[in-house]
Amino acid sequence: MPLIDLVLLKARLAELAGRFDVDALDSCDSTSSELLRRADVGVPAGTVIVADRQLAGRGRRGREWLSAPESSLTFSVLWRFPGSMGRLGGLSLAVGVALVQALEGLGARGVGLKWPNDLLLATAEGQAKVAGVLVELASDRRGCQAVIGIGINLLQPSGELPQPAAGLAQAGLPEIDRHLLLAAILRELADVLDRFAADGFAALRPQWQQRHVWQGQLVRIIGEAEPPLVGTCLGVDEDGALLLDTAAGTQRIYSGDVSLRPEGSTLGVRPG
Repeated sequence: MPLIDLVLLKARLAELAGRFDVDALDSCDSTSSELLRRADVGVPAGTVIVADRQLAGRGRRGREWLSAPESSLTFSVLWRFPGSMGRLGGLSLAVGVALVQALEGLGARGVGLKWPNDLLLATAEGQAKVAGVLVELASDRRGCQAVIGIGINLLQPSGELPQPAAGLAQAGLPEIDRHLLLAAILRELADVLDRFAADGFAALRPQWQQRHVWQGQLVRIIGEAEPPLVGTCLGVDEDGALLLDTAAGTQRIYSGDVSLRPEGSTLGVRPG
C-alpha cells in the first residue's frame, strides 16, 4: 500500500486543506515523538504527521502501538489553545467524539467511547478496542499546545494483546480508503477542537454521553495503588472527570491511570 498521497488528501479536505499541513512518512519512531520535535522548532498548529509504520509508537501507559499501512492508520496532530492548561480538561474525550462522528459519517456501525481515550466496537464476543487517543500537553508564554496521537485499526490485530481488539472491517468498513478516512477525521477534528477552544468539553459532553458504552452499567475501577472501586458508571462531568455512583456516594475520577472493566468481567486486573 503506497504512502498517503498529499495531493489526493488535499482534494478530500477541500476548503479545510489550508488548516492542515500534512507530512506523510514511510516510517518513524512515533508520529507524536516526531511532531513534538517539530513543535519545539515552531511548526504551526494544524501540522499533521502520518506514518505508514511506527517503530516505537506510544499508547496509553507506555504501551507500544505498532502500525503497518495495510492494517492501521496512525497519525498525530498539533493544536494550540489560548490560556492555561487547566482549560484543557476533557480534551482526549473531545477528540474521541470527533473520531466517532467521523467514523459514523463514513458508515461505521457499533462504535462507542470508553473513558478516557478509547474507541470500542461492539462484537459478538463483547466490546473490543478499535482506536486509541494519546494527548500530550505542554505550555509556554503563547498558551498551550496539544500533540494528539491517534491510532486506528483497519483490520483486527493478531497475536497476544492486553485486551480484546477489533478493526474497522468489523464495523462495516472492510476496504476503507485511508485518504477518505484521514480527511473525514481531520474535518471533524477541526470542528470539535474549535468548539472545545471556545466552550470547553461542556459543549461536547452530550455527544460523548450518547456514545458511552458503559453508561448506567455496574463497573469497577482499577488503579495502580488504590483498591478497586465498584459502582454504577454515570458518565462524565463537564470537566471530563468520570462519575461513579458508589456505596459512599458519587465519586469523581480524574486520573487516566485507571482501568475500567464491567463488574463481573473475567478480564484480569492488569491496567488497560
